[in-house]
Amino acid sequence: MPSSQTPTAGATRVTTPRPQRPATRPHGQWKVDGTAPLNGNEEWKQQDNGLNVRERIEKIYSRQGFDSIEGTDLHGRFRWWGLYTQRKPGIDGGKTATLEPHELEDKYFMLRVRIDGGQLTTGQLRVIGEISEEFGRDTADLTDRQNIQLHWIRVEDVPEIWRRLEAVGLQTTEACGDVPRVVLGSPVAGIAVDELLDPTAVINEITARYIGVPELANLPRKFKTALTGHPSQDVVHEINDVGFVALRHPELGLGYDLWVGGGLSASPRLGERLGAFVAPDKVADVWLGVASIFRDYGYRRLRNKARLKFLLADWGPEKFRQVLEDEYLHEALPDGPPAPTPTSQGDHVGVHKQNDGRFYIGVTPFVGRVSGTMLTGLADLLEQHGSTRLRTTPHQKIVLLDVSEENVEPLITALDALGLAARPSLFRRSTIACTGIEFCKLAIVETKQTATDAVLALEERLAGIDLPQPISLHVNGCPNSCARIQTADIGLKGQLLSDGAGGQVPGFQVHLGGGLASVGRDEAGLGRTVRGLKVTAEDLADYVERLVRRFLGERADDETFAVWAHRADEGALQ
Repeated sequence: MPSSQTPTAGATRVTTPRPQRPATRPHGQWKVDGTAPLNGNEEWKQQDNGLNVRERIEKIYSRQGFDSIEGTDLHGRFRWWGLYTQRKPGIDGGKTATLEPHELEDKYFMLRVRIDGGQLTTGQLRVIGEISEEFGRDTADLTDRQNIQLHWIRVEDVPEIWRRLEAVGLQTTEACGDVPRVVLGSPVAGIAVDELLDPTAVINEITARYIGVPELANLPRKFKTALTGHPSQDVVHEINDVGFVALRHPELGLGYDLWVGGGLSASPRLGERLGAFVAPDKVADVWLGVASIFRDYGYRRLRNKARLKFLLADWGPEKFRQVLEDEYLHEALPDGPPAPTPTSQGDHVGVHKQNDGRFYIGVTPFVGRVSGTMLTGLADLLEQHGSTRLRTTPHQKIVLLDVSEENVEPLITALDALGLAARPSLFRRSTIACTGIEFCKLAIVETKQTATDAVLALEERLAGIDLPQPISLHVNGCPNSCARIQTADIGLKGQLLSDGAGGQVPGFQVHLGGGLASVGRDEAGLGRTVRGLKVTAEDLADYVERLVRRFLGERADDETFAVWAHRADEGALQ
């Protein structure tokens, strides 16, 4: 495996000894406690690397069928190749926490196609669409991590699906599991007029060198990366394990500001700057250093404490930087300033001029739900209008590249007919939703249709209202925050609520006033929770309409929804 750990000549920094953790409470840190596994997950990961399951899928399971799959492969190692069992239809949300995984799961899989940097060709998109149509009952979802997910996949069909994907340069390798996940990259890399740096080469270097290698295929938990050279900071870097944000250093020129330790789920924590400047040619080495710290020092004893954010919370950014420099880079990184606050929203929706005079168009499906038919139709449309490139985004959008000026309006008209809006309402533009109970074994409530119905209702009810800016609405089916509820203007965490008659109905706990740099927020922050503030799925549109009208009536000059939501009385938020 390539290494970034060769000592640099002249490096003289002295390492400060770190106190040893008491042996009575080991955290499973390999460099502190040793590598003996402290739970079942760590045992089976050491017994057989997750990458090795591919051979069994191809030679045994695809030939003998679902019932032949060994348990730890099915519920563990399959994830290393982008495969999760999906939820069996008809099991209500009240059973999510009470049934065993085998009772919740169907004999079909969700398959996640890994799309690093969101970069696709029309040929690749067509293959994904055809796979969806032929093997996935025409299902497809855009995720908020630039991937595309398919459903209803049979294990018997997986080898053929891999063959087709890999023939066009796509993969599912490490799309899930305790591994380095997809590398988020700016959807306008290399084409934006105002781009500072094109991160494409760095993203390609990281994925070529480090994805699918055994040395990084057993991390404590997932490891998420974000990298952008665009001033809108369009990759939600604050909630990734490691993030690189372009800036111009006053002495050293263009490079990246280094962030570590972000993550949401049930214990949300925004990442922190290490105060270090990373030159473009050092990014892959620094990335490897941060990933290796996570591998070697990450907490493995308890799964719910095994993300990098918990290590950073204990160490702090100063110690983290020192360990990175002393033990993994063997040289000091230059100090650097923070990147400037973005002045534009980073979802790239609408029509924008490229640096070559052509245009890119950001389009919005309803809450990331697409289909194989839509994807193949989009590939055809793009080629008919002279383009062969597109990008997925961290906001469940698609950016279409290289459109000549004369083709912009005809393409937008054709896209509308396909169900992709380049000029969406502000609510359609800013609403995202996770997969929900339709397919996910962890979900408690339905999300995609609930969010779509709410958007359609709000478009009608608020049609004459002039919103000063988009108000983001994020709908999640469980507490795990795949839809980033704590960083939305209005974030909704799925749960079952009392119907007042002894029964339960789908609903949501409400988070208000969150936001990230990439959605136009002056300063990233987590949403506010109000005790007892919950809304049923049926009343969602009513609640959002009431809240928006109250905001518009009470806001001070130029006050954003997030600022208002944090200062408003609890009664105003009900």
